[in-house]
Amino acid sequence: MIEPFLSALPVLQKLADSGYEAYFVGGSVRDFLLGKPISDVDIATSATPDEVKKVFSKTVDIGIEHGTILVLYRNSSYEITTFRTESEYQDYRRPKEVSFIRNLKDDLKRRDFTMNAIAMDQSGNLIDPFEGQKAIQEKIIKTVGQAEERFQEDALRMMRAVRFISQLSFSIESQTLLALENLAPLLGKIAVERKRAELEKLLIGPNCKEAINILLNTGLYRYLPGLDNQKEQLKKLFRLNWNSLTKNEMWALVLYCINLKGKEIELFLRNWKLALKDIREIQQVIFFLESRLKKDWEPYDLYLAKRDIIVSVEKLFQVINGTSEARIIDDLVKSYDRLPIKERGDLGVTGNDLLAWFNQEAGPWLKDSLLSIERAIVEGKVLNEKNKIKEWLMECNQK
Repeated sequence: MIEPFLSALPVLQKLADSGYEAYFVGGSVRDFLLGKPISDVDIATSATPDEVKKVFSKTVDIGIEHGTILVLYRNSSYEITTFRTESEYQDYRRPKEVSFIRNLKDDLKRRDFTMNAIAMDQSGNLIDPFEGQKAIQEKIIKTVGQAEERFQEDALRMMRAVRFISQLSFSIESQTLLALENLAPLLGKIAVERKRAELEKLLIGPNCKEAINILLNTGLYRYLPGLDNQKEQLKKLFRLNWNSLTKNEMWALVLYCINLKGKEIELFLRNWKLALKDIREIQQVIFFLESRLKKDWEPYDLYLAKRDIIVSVEKLFQVINGTSEARIIDDLVKSYDRLPIKERGDLGVTGNDLLAWFNQEAGPWLKDSLLSIERAIVEGKVLNEKNKIKEWLMECNQK
């Protein structure tokens, strides 16, 4: 057994000492079997939420109606969920009622995919009633029980299935795939925020292309904001090759493929309910990518874009053009670092200096003059020194 399981063992032991069963479950067990990094662990127990709160002195009710308690123990926090069964679902997302039970197998039975329905005890023994290990070995995504039932209970599971194709490079079992095709319209019932979380994980997965292919072939894409009529445009992604693109770079690549312009870009991203900070970053990347596709970088372009945008744009430019030259990106960053100024605040003059030199009232001319100075310094036409700038301005005004 490895971390973070080892650090969490005392939590399982404390529950066992109090007479309850407790196991590691879900994604952490799956990732352990896959040899992937594990960030945190989920624990399932036969103890009810009230019983868990009696065992541990420091707890937080983060989802007590669904049986989940956050336990604070030895400077760490653990989500502990009571074994449960779920009644009829509402809105294709949430169970109407949760019943707490004492049986582990019945708890595992309600989970989405067989690879996520494996439990591990304190000794590292695996409890695997639905052949999740076999699915992992065969690299197959298969639902626990009937796929139609699982997806009708929670339609987001369809996006999760496709996301796992991207993240794990697994294939999807035939009946599970058929259920995706038949039940795709149910995805329209799911909140955009939840679909976005799954799509963003899908976009940065190593097998993203195959996942997008499944989205297109099953019709799931039709129930994603702004993509319902973009099948042919999204196919452009199959002609491109990329690796190690960030989430926002992938959004920009999708936007490039579906060829949105201007205000359409912001509307598309807002419909996906992205954070405003991310929307602005993606807009900048698209703006400078359009410029880069027409011409080489110039010093003033580098100045306006800033380092992070330069890197993102050049990565995308190389993806679109089928090249991969890290040296070019390094050289562009060095060129940016050598610029005499990085922002207007670095200018050797202020608006007050210009007002004094020209004895004029403030107006549009002042902003224009500062922009001209800014650009001239960046392009090496004048040194960023007050006297040199004044001389240059005077010469310009005499022409």
